[in-house]
Formats: sequence, structure tokens, C-alpha cells
Amino acid sequence: MWQRFKRLLRSIFGGWVSSMEDPVLILEQNIRDMRDKIPKMNENIALIKANVTLLEKEIAKLSEEEKILISNIKAGIQAGRDDIAAGYAATLESVKAAKIRSEGQLKTAKAAYEKAEDVKKAFLKELDKKTKEAMLAIQEAKRAKWQKEVADVMESFEVGGIDQTHDEMIRKIEQENAVSEARMDLALGKVDSEKMRIEEEAEKIRAAELVKQFKIEMGIIPSAPVPVSTEQVKTAEPQREQV
Repeated sequence: MWQRFKRLLRSIFGGWVSSMEDPVLILEQNIRDMRDKIPKMNENIALIKANVTLLEKEIAKLSEEEKILISNIKAGIQAGRDDIAAGYAATLESVKAAKIRSEGQLKTAKAAYEKAEDVKKAFLKELDKKTKEAMLAIQEAKRAKWQKEVADVMESFEVGGIDQTHDEMIRKIEQENAVSEARMDLALGKVDSEKMRIEEEAEKIRAAELVKQFKIEMGIIPSAPVPVSTEQVKTAEPQREQV
């Protein structure tokens, strides 16, 4: 009995909730919710990247300190002050240990940063996919809604007025198409199509000439002989006579 009562409640409230749901609004809200996650994701990635940068600076600082300590140890030994050298050596061991820890932390931080970037890329890819699917579904829903409204209107016509309403709709669509075509013609009229065609042809000619020059340089086709002018021939003849 209790199971039957629960099924009854689910059937009543389930149908009520389902009738109140608007798929278009839900899809749009889902996309907004996913996009709202991006700023927080970027903030987290920035924090991880900042940690990587800080560790890199810390390691560089420890490396520089390590070099200075090594120089001090060598200077103490050369001066015969092993006690001073030993003090620097103890400090050097601490610096080396800190550097090793920082290097391990840096490796972990870099891995976390790379993983965070991969997660972001996967999220954005999924967001793009979901957005496209939602937009297509929303368009289908709007088209279906429009078709339903038209069907409801057509079904509400009286038999005697169907033809008249049909003709009015046809004329309205034709009028809208005529207006759209007129606006398109007006927009195209503002563009110098002949000039565009000439520029396109000129661009093709320049491109073909450039390809030809490359072929000449590569030895694929022979270069055209340079024409000799009449003045050059007259100038060259006396020189041959002198020889």
C-alpha cells in the first residue's frame, strides 16, 4: 500500500515539476553556471603558478647563497682558519638541505600547475561542446515553439476564412522577402564590385609573378634574356674595333 501511495505522489508531483520545467531556460542556466566557474578556476591556477614562481626564486636565492658559502669556506681554509671554514660548512649543509626541499616542492608545484592547466583545457573544451549542443537545442526549441504557435493559429481559423488568411500570410512573407532583397541590393550597391574584381585579378597576377621569380631563382625555369638596347650595341662596336 505504501509503495502504491509513493508511486501516486511521484506521478502527481513529477508531472507537475516536469510541466513547469522550461528546457530552454534550464539549458541557458547550465551554460551560465559553467561559465561562472571559469574565473574561480583561473584564480586557483594563478595561485598555483605564483607558488611555482616563489619556489623558483627561493631556489635561485639558495643557489646564490650556496656559492657565497663555498667561497667563504675556501677563503677560511686558505687563511688557516679552519674554525671559520667549519662554521660556514655547517651553514652550507643547512642551505643545501633547504634547496633540496625547495626543489622537491617546485617539482610538485609544477606538476600541479600542469595538471590544473590540463583540467582547464578539458573544461573549456567540454564547455564549448555543451554550449554548441545547447544552442542547437535552443534553436530547435524556438523553431518548434514557432511551428506550434502557427499550427494553433491555423487550427483556430474558421473554414470560411482559411483561404483569406492563407493569402495574407503568403503576401506578408513575400513582402518581407522583398524588403530583405531590397536592403541587400542597397547594401551591395555601396560596394564597388568592379573595383573588387580588378583588385582580386591584380593580386592573382602579382602572386603568379612572385611564384615565377621563385622558380627562376630555384632554377626550375630559365630566366628571360635581358634585351640589349640599340645604344648599347653602338657603344660596344667601337670598343671591338680598338681591340
